[in-house]
Amino acid sequence: MNYKKEEIKEYFNDSLKDYDKETLEQLIKDNELHHEIFNTDYYIIGRYACERWLLDGELNQTFEVIDFIKEYEKDNFGEVTTDFSNPEKVVNMYVYIIGEEITYDYYNKVEAK
Repeated sequence: MNYKKEEIKEYFNDSLKDYDKETLEQLIKDNELHHEIFNTDYYIIGRYACERWLLDGELNQTFEVIDFIKEYEKDNFGEVTTDFSNPEKVVNMYVYIIGEEITYDYYNKVEAK
């Protein structure tokens, strides 16, 4: 799923600027970059802001995002644990998952250099 992936990628790239070279290298070495960027704070805070984020113009992407999260959690954890009644949990779990893809793409680029 690519819903708002470019926006999340911009967030990732902006977050990289917060780290000095040494810290960034250590996060990469320890395989902690994804955790640091996508798991130490919420991407969006507030129910209303998250509800709005799930809307793409006239399209409501909520159910697509929920299905995506369900599939990911079943495949990776064997069970679904995200509280889908909470828009903050939905948005931030989705961003966490997409953040994994973005981080691994970044790792591949770093290794290719």
